[in-house]
Amino acid sequence: MNSDIVKPENLVYSRTKVLTDATMHYCPGCGHGTTHRIVAEVIEELGIQDQTVGVAPVGCSVLAYNYFDVDFQEAAHGRAPALATAVKRLNPNLFVFTYQGDGDLAAIGTAETIHAANRGENITMVFVNNGIYGMTGGQMAPTTLVGMKSATTPYGRNVELNGYPLRLTEILATLPGTYFVTRQSVHTPAAVRKAKKAIKQAFENQKLKKGLSFVEIVSNCNSGWKMTPVQANKWMEENMFPNYPIGDIKVEGKLVEGIGLDRLVVSSPLTIK
Repeated sequence: MNSDIVKPENLVYSRTKVLTDATMHYCPGCGHGTTHRIVAEVIEELGIQDQTVGVAPVGCSVLAYNYFDVDFQEAAHGRAPALATAVKRLNPNLFVFTYQGDGDLAAIGTAETIHAANRGENITMVFVNNGIYGMTGGQMAPTTLVGMKSATTPYGRNVELNGYPLRLTEILATLPGTYFVTRQSVHTPAAVRKAKKAIKQAFENQKLKKGLSFVEIVSNCNSGWKMTPVQANKWMEENMFPNYPIGDIKVEGKLVEGIGLDRLVVSSPLTIK
């Protein structure tokens, strides 16, 4: 049998053309690379490559524009939702998305994030949450868990000193301008499939003009956490997921049944096991 002949019906996977040939700078085992891939695959599958504009942040994914073969804008730190708002309002038929980390979106960019969501801007926001400042040295982020060690909390995050972690995804779900809010992960093949489905839905929602779609991806940061990728994934499952539960929170403008007030409003400490 000629091994050079590959029948189309036997093709399992091919690299998406929406990703460039640039070598990604992300640490081995990081969730950013996988998340990039599934965002690019969604754009290709929807046939919207020439109609898509991405907005890159400041943080680990500051060079996102090097990896996607679509038009991109670089935003000042935290201002991606504001820039995406301008792009979408000036070009309402485009598919516009931001790609941001927790330091960019949930710290310096908190105001832009909340107000874009509250206005119901018809954009897609992809939020990668690894609970730490990955690019600048592993400092505490708004999403760092109580008790979690970082470069600026070497003995663990202390509520009395540092306050509670910010669960911005739950906060956004309570705003009338959000249409779709979900939290996913990309650490297993099954999780990748669910995350891709969510991202695809978030892009498709722009056709409906119903409001903002927000997809959080809980990821590891094995470099910042000082762990191997395998250890980081295990730690994430044991600690990040209980504090940042995976699943849909708001669908078609309505809170998912079974999501209680304790999930949306943090009334007790979020802690590491």
